[in-house]
Amino acid sequence: MFKTIFQRIIDREIPAKIEHEDEHCVVLHDIQPQAPVHLLVIPKKLIPRVGEAVPADQAVLGHLLLVAGQVAKKLNLAHGFRLVVNNGPHACESVPHLHIHLLAQRQMTWPPG
Repeated sequence: MFKTIFQRIIDREIPAKIEHEDEHCVVLHDIQPQAPVHLLVIPKKLIPRVGEAVPADQAVLGHLLLVAGQVAKKLNLAHGFRLVVNNGPHACESVPHLHIHLLAQRQMTWPPG
């Protein structure tokens, strides 16, 4: 069975710099950061992408947002942060395992891409 890189990190088959972990998710530092702070909030349950989430995923999806806010507060990102979810190849999705990018400590622009 194919495992995504995130599943392999969650299973501790690949090392990562983990900022937070609980029973539902893991938050790790991106290895190719696009901002001074670039974290990934990843559910432990494999949800390939947000467009494939089902009603039963509602609690974990909400949990990911709450954890992103808690980690931002812990890291004192008071000037702001951006959350990004990519869905599919046109959105530059690189891993088919839902994850939220938390970007901070640089001025973001609009539109974002």
